[in-house]
Amino acid sequence: MPLFYSKPRAVLAERHGNMSLTPTSDFSFAANTNSVPVVATELPMVCKNYPILFTDGAQTQMVALLGLRASENVMVDDKGNWTPGTYVPAYIRRYPFIFFENEDKSQYTLCVDEDAKTVVEGTENPFFVDGEPSKMTQGALDFCRDYQAHYAATAEFLKAISEADLLVENRADATLADGRKLSLSGFKVIDEAKFNALDDETFLAWRKRGWLHLVYCHFISNGNWNALIERTAMKTAN
Repeated sequence: MPLFYSKPRAVLAERHGNMSLTPTSDFSFAANTNSVPVVATELPMVCKNYPILFTDGAQTQMVALLGLRASENVMVDDKGNWTPGTYVPAYIRRYPFIFFENEDKSQYTLCVDEDAKTVVEGTENPFFVDGEPSKMTQGALDFCRDYQAHYAATAEFLKAISEADLLVENRADATLADGRKLSLSGFKVIDEAKFNALDDETFLAWRKRGWLHLVYCHFISNGNWNALIERTAMKTAN
């Protein structure tokens, strides 16, 4: 099951005709994870606040690092507020909605996590009006459709850097102000020397695809480690 989702169901008038989405800025659902997937189009915003890393699995993923400890997001406070003035990744803003592929992977269905605290009975911000998708539901559909397209485009970039053998294992070791030591491993970064050694044909092809900018965003994001360590220290102190 995708991160955050426990009971995703297809959004249907017969099932959600009397349901509503409570407007909220409560991000407590994301408080216990230290990373979330990001897509290529948001990297210029992501790189201003978070280290951008790469993880292994069935396929390479690109993530924004939100904390140094496995189950801690230092960007969310005890009241569920996201740190003001910082970017909220699209994966988080999409919740509680998500696209799921049908069995033959020919189309997607808009689903909603029925266990989300924001999904309630009522008509204040309904899923449907007179049996038709409301403006809110249509907005969620458009957001998920765009996200899925960006996800597919991102997968092409990730495949390219993997095939070019640019990714290398890395780890981070940090010492907090109180002397406590933290270590983070199991992630990869783009090796700058390998990137600079790309042949001209590949470099020009990547420039045309807009991929060079994504690599540079990754390099820029490395400047966010100290801020992340400071936020971790502050959260520990509190």
